Amino acid sequence: MPPPADIVKVAIEWPGANAQLIEMDQKRPLSSIIREVCDGWSLSGSEQFALRYADGPQLYITEQSRGDIKNGTILRLAISPARAARQLLERIQSHGIDARLEALKELAKLSADPTFAAEFINMEGIGTLARLVESGTHFGEMLAFTLTAFLELMDHGIVSWDLISLSFIKQIAGYVNQPMVDVSILQRSLAILESMVLNSHSLYHRVAQEITVGQLIGHLSNQEIQTYAIALINALFLKAPEDRRQEEFTNPLEQHLTEMASTLAQKHLRSIILNHVIRGNRPIKAEMAHQLYVLQVLTFNLLEERMMTKMDPNDQTQRDIIFELRRIAFDAENDPTGTEKRKAMYTKDYKMLGFTNHVNPAMDFTQTPPGMLALDNMLYLAKVHQDTYIRIVLENSSREDKHECPFGRCAIELTRMLCEILQVGELPNEGCNDYHPMFFTHDRAWEEFFCVCIQLLNKTWKEMRATAEDFNKVMQVVREQITRALAMKPSSLDQLKNKLRGLNYSEILRLRQSERMSQDDFQSPPIIELRERIQPEILELIKQQRLNRLCEGSCFRKLGNRRRQEKFWFCRLSLNHKVLHYGDLDESPQGEVPFELLSDKIPVSDIKSVVTGKDCPHMKEKSALKQNKEVLELAFSVLYDPDETLNFVAPNKYEYCIWTDGLCALLGREMGSDLTRSDLDTLISMEMKLRLLDLENITIPEAPPPVPKEPSSYNFTYNYS
Repeated sequence: MPPPADIVKVAIEWPGANAQLIEMDQKRPLSSIIREVCDGWSLSGSEQFALRYADGPQLYITEQSRGDIKNGTILRLAISPARAARQLLERIQSHGIDARLEALKELAKLSADPTFAAEFINMEGIGTLARLVESGTHFGEMLAFTLTAFLELMDHGIVSWDLISLSFIKQIAGYVNQPMVDVSILQRSLAILESMVLNSHSLYHRVAQEITVGQLIGHLSNQEIQTYAIALINALFLKAPEDRRQEEFTNPLEQHLTEMASTLAQKHLRSIILNHVIRGNRPIKAEMAHQLYVLQVLTFNLLEERMMTKMDPNDQTQRDIIFELRRIAFDAENDPTGTEKRKAMYTKDYKMLGFTNHVNPAMDFTQTPPGMLALDNMLYLAKVHQDTYIRIVLENSSREDKHECPFGRCAIELTRMLCEILQVGELPNEGCNDYHPMFFTHDRAWEEFFCVCIQLLNKTWKEMRATAEDFNKVMQVVREQITRALAMKPSSLDQLKNKLRGLNYSEILRLRQSERMSQDDFQSPPIIELRERIQPEILELIKQQRLNRLCEGSCFRKLGNRRRQEKFWFCRLSLNHKVLHYGDLDESPQGEVPFELLSDKIPVSDIKSVVTGKDCPHMKEKSALKQNKEVLELAFSVLYDPDETLNFVAPNKYEYCIWTDGLCALLGREMGSDLTRSDLDTLISMEMKLRLLDLENITIPEAPPPVPKEPSSYNFTYNYS
């Protein structure tokens, strides 16, 4: 007979004594259980003791968290959080250097525990640590442990960052600005400043006064701290108020930059990141990839104001830009003097330039998006790549067979499309690492990207022999060409051009046909019947593959307020498919993680359901960055008895599909992800093609000599199994 659900069997350790093996009744008060354990070792004052986990983070067990204890867990009897906090607070204020160092080292470890943190903070512990930092008397390891403990304690959200003093900020900023500071101190100082900026509007201004982007850029050559430096740059960029972010747009050829962006450009941030990070001698880890992605998004978001600015048809300065486009294209230095003649010529030229409104092309830029951003792109092409611009305009304006490609209309629609593809105006996605190295290879990456894509559009238009009626079809093909090329992660704009060259219209048609094969081919009744016979065994193969992947396991990120400080956790299914094992890791693993290192587990029999997206408990919480649809699409949770959850955010869509499908298969439910449908169609098509190919290659033995009045006989069989 199985033990009651409220009874868990655990081992409890105490230094210098044999472990106690007890059956913990979860209905009994925790204080009663601790008293019984203390009695077993003849320890008095049970109220001064508590239980902690012996493995992993070694967190204190409370009435609220005791439900997480599983059968076979090893616990440890320890002094209570309040007693530990009191003792450490006394020791860190002692005069003995060695005693203080050991106390700070232990405090740095314990501060991650929310129960201990609450007790330490209630004793004014954060103020004590802040004064130690402000005194400027701590250096080396002692200072590193002090900063670590301070950051861990503040991260629990118990104390507001707004209470931090200006002298503390100046001291932390001083560590960042000093030329010779220990790496561990620099890492923690940068992390503290980032948290200040992200969590307090008022502290942003104070930090911005103490730290310049130039000083942060100077740290990018150090591989140990470059992730922290970029994270702080991103935080300053993200939280900069509107009055600092926007400047008057004056020169139409100059990129509209915010004050922050101007600073970044002056300090050559892009080239330093390219040379020291992207092309550095170390592989880019997930956290650095995320910070590069955030910087990429924030940089492109500088385009949002122009993207959402309508053109004023009565603004002569803006109209002059259109006149400049016409002048460059047609070398119109000597226009007719008569008003009517000039107006007629302008109308003709604007039609040749491909504008929709030939009389007043300014009206073409009144829709947002893309607004004035489209005009900026067109002028950049005309000024910087003048030969390309003139060639595109003239070769289409001289055509009379209705196959001309309207440059103006195409440029406006292409700008809108690129804004959608690169999600201009969207805040960074907390779970995304999707940066593109090529955007760090040029100071005007956005404009150059547009110039490459407008040439692609013109080329594809000609390959499709399109007319005005085919405009939307051409744009669909161009979108597909661009998204497929970006998915290949070209490392430079030249590499992008090569990728796009290989994705011509014929190749897109071939890819589409290949991808449609599973849906469009083999529609005759016998083939449909064969498909239905094959499907169950293919589904079983997919199911086994998913379960095998769950047995191998995957690494997930523990998301929180300080991404660069966060750790990882690993989850994998037992080989007998009966238990989910999981546990925390200090860093992303290389390969499988042994079951022995995964301290927590969930019996599959306890799992009630799997939920995804908005139904997940952890998707109902707010975070420092925007929880947009991409995060929702990667989130899933395992709900298990009694009322517990294990929350996931998959690193990518593939892992999301693998895990949700595998968990559904584990629970005997239908696997319904896009990946399963795609795999099913692909594998069925491949199997059917192989079997039909076998049929085509059957060799019929030569018939025996004819026997009068007897038909010829052929001996061949085809195995459909």
